[in-house]
Amino acid sequence: MNSIPEIQIAEGVSIPQLGFGVYQIPPADTQAAVEAALEVGYRHIDTAQMYGNEQGVGDAVAASDLARGDMFVTSKLNNGFHRRGDALREAESSVKRLGGEPMDLFLIHWPLPTTDVDYVETWKAMVEIREQGLARAIGVSNFQVPHLERIIDATGEKPAVNQIEVHPYLTNEAVRAFGSANGITTEAWSPIAQGAVLNDPVITAIAERVGKSTAQVTLRWHIQLGNVVFPKSVTRARVEENFQLFDFELTDEDVAALSSLNKGLRTGPDPDTFDYIPA
Repeated sequence: MNSIPEIQIAEGVSIPQLGFGVYQIPPADTQAAVEAALEVGYRHIDTAQMYGNEQGVGDAVAASDLARGDMFVTSKLNNGFHRRGDALREAESSVKRLGGEPMDLFLIHWPLPTTDVDYVETWKAMVEIREQGLARAIGVSNFQVPHLERIIDATGEKPAVNQIEVHPYLTNEAVRAFGSANGITTEAWSPIAQGAVLNDPVITAIAERVGKSTAQVTLRWHIQLGNVVFPKSVTRARVEENFQLFDFELTDEDVAALSSLNKGLRTGPDPDTFDYIPA
């Protein structure tokens, strides 16, 4: 089995650099998908309250022969629960759905800067959530540099991670550089741009040379940049393929070639204007 590198994100907390994402996996299918991922060798599962499938993740964790300490589980706060009391209550709900043990990592899913709840209040609640033992580490998702600066200035507390959209067509360099300078690990969602990069001729040429798929080359690019990445698939063959990232390396020239493909292409919403709150 390939050995997955880990990155220390907080005192006593290390995150596997490769994980398994469950975004858009139906709740009824989540337990089986996570069990399959654990069988393949994944030990890091990324979910969210908004996905509606935390229970399936918790059921898979409970059914596994692995010790809970050998698995890393992340969830994220739903956009409708940004007020302090709501955030504290819903963190407890996530813990229950995920099996009763503290979450390894809990994130604010979106900053929602145009809504009537200041994300600084939400970040202060996240600090309480960690202090109450509901999560071992806390972080954010989709935060831009000004958002990060505000919460750090207001609280003195830096997020352990910032989960943002990153792929060769959106390298998000300013946010990643701020994270690197401030000890904030970057997690990359939409790591292959929802498949948009897979037929890119630059990536295809590298893949042919190293004998890997374009998806594997792109995911390996993330690994060598230092990003945490969690591809999603319910196809067993693809789940296994995505795990095979540690028996080859890209050259510095390969990494630079993929990075040079940046065109600022978002596959998801703009964090500066996104304000969706579920009813």
